[in-house]
Amino acid sequence: MVTLTACGDMAKLPPSASFGANPALPEPNPTLLPTVNIAPAKGWPDGVKPVSAPGTTVTALAKNLDHPRWIYVLPNGDVLVAETNAPPKPEDEKGIKGWVMKWFMKRAGASVPSANRITLLRGIGPDGMAISRSVFLEGLNSPFGMALVGKDFYVANTDAIMRFSYVEGETRITSAGVKVIDLPGGPINHHWTKNLIASRDGSKLFVTVGSNSNAAENGMAVETGRAAIWEVDLKTGTHRIFASGLRNPNGLGWEPRSGALWTVVNERDELGSDLVPDYMTSVTDGGFYGWPYSYYGQHVDTRVKPARPDLVVKAIAPDYALGTHTAPLGLAFAEGNTLPAPFNHDGVFIGQHGSWNRKPHSGYKVIFVSFNAGKPAGEPIDVLTGFLSADGDAFGRPVGVALDKQGAPLVVDDVGNSVWRVTATTKPQ
Repeated sequence: MVTLTACGDMAKLPPSASFGANPALPEPNPTLLPTVNIAPAKGWPDGVKPVSAPGTTVTALAKNLDHPRWIYVLPNGDVLVAETNAPPKPEDEKGIKGWVMKWFMKRAGASVPSANRITLLRGIGPDGMAISRSVFLEGLNSPFGMALVGKDFYVANTDAIMRFSYVEGETRITSAGVKVIDLPGGPINHHWTKNLIASRDGSKLFVTVGSNSNAAENGMAVETGRAAIWEVDLKTGTHRIFASGLRNPNGLGWEPRSGALWTVVNERDELGSDLVPDYMTSVTDGGFYGWPYSYYGQHVDTRVKPARPDLVVKAIAPDYALGTHTAPLGLAFAEGNTLPAPFNHDGVFIGQHGSWNRKPHSGYKVIFVSFNAGKPAGEPIDVLTGFLSADGDAFGRPVGVALDKQGAPLVVDDVGNSVWRVTATTKPQ
């Protein structure tokens, strides 16, 4: 393991080069063994918390959760947190590479059994902590995305979308759920998280389904329906592929000005510390975004055989790069937030879970990107930092992001087992 973690290359470009509408895309630098630079999961020492941007402060809304990953705010202000982790993936952990990746996940704090529940947080006390906390829903299967449509509460398990009856104000759902549709799971299930968002009229769900590999090394047969965003018709239960070629999409949001669907995507690994930038993009109905045959538009990944030049020419370049290997997961549009400038206008908050395939580390923060006329504009601005120690240990790792009913950004931290709440210390201008 010491030998493995010493292998790989060092980034030659500054982090800023891999952000924005036109990121630097140097030549690939694959190495015999992949670049490995895990930030060991340590958790927050007593009295230590993330560092928030000037004019803001951060407090814990909840602590001592069990590997919280995703967050959803109900119309009455209750905050739902998915306490979850990967399901068993026996075929994804075979061989030397699978064994090594299992060791990496343990080191990164991602190997604990899944709690398989959703917890409800209600109210805010004088200390900033939730006043009450209860089990909202349990007995799930690696749950992630959540959405409320009318009186129907939807949960994206790792292998299916489930529907539950919801009564406003209730703190626990005990009724049996109804399966809406199966999702790709199975014994590999490489990217297991499935997020979802409802259409504006509530007639459809859009669901993220990540790839079953890094760059199709398991063959394309196991990628059926994956690396895509599905559109599910709630009336008929049928689905179609809304967009494809998205290696591992996670956060979803409706851009307030244009009404377009946006997502953040984790791009491929093992091409060097300076490739490939993760990104956020608007999602076009029927659009193809390259994976696995090309990246960032039409840059061919020569590792993938057989090549598909017919698909590469159709590949859409994403709107905005978010840095190499930063692992963006959470996405929340900033409309209605109550933070001071520069956060109090059009833009998006993004939780970056952090790198393992880059030297030095990247991500491990929450950033804000301004929007102008429905598109990203300008450089990213740090909202929360301090998740890494000076020695490179991970106190925490940001995942899901949402705005609460008071307009404060909420950030789920799966290594710190906390939900952080960011508020203004100065009055917004």
